[in-house]
Amino acid sequence: MTLHPTLAKVTERIVERSRDSRRRYLDLIDRERDAGVNRPTLSCGNLAHGFAASGDDKPAIRGGEAMNIGIVTAYNDMLSAHQPYGRYPEQIKIFARQKGATAQVAGGVPAMCDGVTQGQPGMELSLFSRDVIAMGAAVGLSHGMFEGAALLGICDKIVPGLLIGTLRFGHLPTILIPAGPMPSGLANKEKIRVRQLYAEGKVGEEELMDAESASYHGAGTCTFYGTANSNQMMMEMMGLHMPGSSFVNPGNRLRQELTRAAIHRLTEIGWRGDDYRPLGACVDEKAIVNAVVGLLATGGSTNHVIHLPAIARAAGIQLDWDDMDELSDVVPLIASVYPNGAGDINYFHAAGGMPFVIRELLEAGLAHDDIRTVYGTSLSEGAQEPVMEGDSLVWHPGAATSRDETLLAPVSAPFQPNGGLALLQGNLGRATMKVSAVAPERRTTEAPCRVFSDQHQVIEAFRTGALDRDVVVVVRFQGPAANGMPELHKLTPPLGVLQDRGYRVALVTDGRMSGASGKVPCAIHVSPEAWHRGPLAKLRDGDVVRVCAETGTLAALVDETEWSSRELAEAPPAATGTGRELFAMLRHHADPAEKGGSAMLAEAGL
Repeated sequence: MTLHPTLAKVTERIVERSRDSRRRYLDLIDRERDAGVNRPTLSCGNLAHGFAASGDDKPAIRGGEAMNIGIVTAYNDMLSAHQPYGRYPEQIKIFARQKGATAQVAGGVPAMCDGVTQGQPGMELSLFSRDVIAMGAAVGLSHGMFEGAALLGICDKIVPGLLIGTLRFGHLPTILIPAGPMPSGLANKEKIRVRQLYAEGKVGEEELMDAESASYHGAGTCTFYGTANSNQMMMEMMGLHMPGSSFVNPGNRLRQELTRAAIHRLTEIGWRGDDYRPLGACVDEKAIVNAVVGLLATGGSTNHVIHLPAIARAAGIQLDWDDMDELSDVVPLIASVYPNGAGDINYFHAAGGMPFVIRELLEAGLAHDDIRTVYGTSLSEGAQEPVMEGDSLVWHPGAATSRDETLLAPVSAPFQPNGGLALLQGNLGRATMKVSAVAPERRTTEAPCRVFSDQHQVIEAFRTGALDRDVVVVVRFQGPAANGMPELHKLTPPLGVLQDRGYRVALVTDGRMSGASGKVPCAIHVSPEAWHRGPLAKLRDGDVVRVCAETGTLAALVDETEWSSRELAEAPPAATGTGRELFAMLRHHADPAEKGGSAMLAEAGL
């Protein structure tokens, strides 16, 4: 199928914009491959330290001929999605030996659970945990002991962090290995019903706890289509997973065999063979565009309008919100997964999942087929479903038609004709809105605003009835430089209640909302942020604000002369406790959300 002209135009624009930075990046990984730190350049003392505890693998690692795989793991057993990774390193070592290779855990990285920290002080560490993870991955790989990398990570900041760090070692062949979602629990509609009843004071904590624990009930990724599962989708669209591996549940034979297949494949794409596939060559402009297209086509997490520019920068690629917005105009929404629809990620997978999405997008000319995947010569080879036939893992062509058109639709009859994200801009700055879950009649709100500098103030105002009217709720000083840009997902139930009461409601913030953001229109990631003297700091209670996804408008309807003369509100003092003071350096040096909200990349000149 001929490539869609808008896709071709945007890709070429990114290529041209990135020409110099991409060339510098490719030169870097070429130098690292040829003259960087690796086992042949280590001294005897260096190398002896590196294999001292390797047991039966010592001779192979010492000999230097067999590939040695560096495992970077985000395992902990508090985070349900990462709990299954506990046994993966030992399994990976066995799988590597089957191909004459070895494997070592290069390092562990932190893995926050945003679900645990939602609405809590720890959420202010969340975005910057991505930089910490990237630096942790770099520390692990810096030993020069490895000829390939296996990345174990799934959730929100973890996959972007692992990719950003490993891309600075982009000469290494790399495969990301998922662990899968937990089985479906309490129906999402029922969970939301109980949350809203609790917000109204109609049920107590015991009922709420029962509902939450029936939803999040076992090992595996949370089943809603938030940032974690959007991560997995993007890795498939970029060709960095084994085909169809993202949404196979933990703890079964198929899941184990997909991990085995990934390690076996990694041994085949090393730099000593004739099929060398360095990560930095796989993550090119076309792969980044594919990730954006997948995000739009499936209604994925808004967090990725921050993460994708950051990932791209680590590979010398310059992606901006205008690129994403232009693609959103032509990429149809073909998935309806909770919170955009009723069914969760397990139902999406059963309906045809990623193989169906990939095939539909390729046939419509809405994705680049000619990318360098970890498994083959094209993305179309990823449109396959893995199954067990006896004791053998095999791949079959993905579903030709959707098995459930309430969850997956063809490009010819999409849920909506354009993508799940919209760019808003005006005299309040630039922002993103996830529109895939917002009813069309709710996509425009014009109302007096109430201004807050803390999400808990919003909840208190809701409880006292101060928000019982048409209202644009503004929560400012929530950007990367102000307090680390926490997610404000805790506001979803009260704002949802106001909307259900018949009021026109919208949220405007320079903070983030969860990847599970739902039916309330939210203009988020407003840039420049209030802390950087952005215009959100000019707003006053009662100003009429217009938020419109249809026209892409984010504006205060205030007389221009008065607006230009207004003084800026002062930022509240930085909070301390829960380790937040340790992240002051990252806050002070963070760049804008549109560039990725990263101090690390900004200071590195990337």
